[in-house]
Amino acid sequence: MSKEQTSREYITKKKELGEVRIASDVVAAIAALAATEIDGVYSMAGNITNELIGKLGMKNLSKGVKILMEGGIVRVDMMVVVNYGYSIPEVSEQVQERVSQQIENMTGLSVSEVNVRIAGVKLEEN
Repeated sequence: MSKEQTSREYITKKKELGEVRIASDVVAAIAALAATEIDGVYSMAGNITNELIGKLGMKNLSKGVKILMEGGIVRVDMMVVVNYGYSIPEVSEQVQERVSQQIENMTGLSVSEVNVRIAGVKLEEN
């Protein structure tokens, strides 16, 4: 297995029938989708709108999200754009909780950190 594959994948279960691998891009997509579900989050930084995600694929969804997986533990670093008028600390805390919960529920991996960086504020268009 090449080094690139090793850094992008993590073995979650190894049983008699084989092993299950989850690519870090999948974990990044889960994190991005979970973050954009929070009221007050406009988008992921450097990301496209959610309507275009289905057409362009998962790779574009995970922009602004970095995943580090070591020994069954996941660390998430993400950049979000917040809508004007929302409390940045409250939105950030909700993002952290939601992202951690969704990754753990969907993959069975443990999340040690969800670091949220605010990359911008989206002003209302009049």
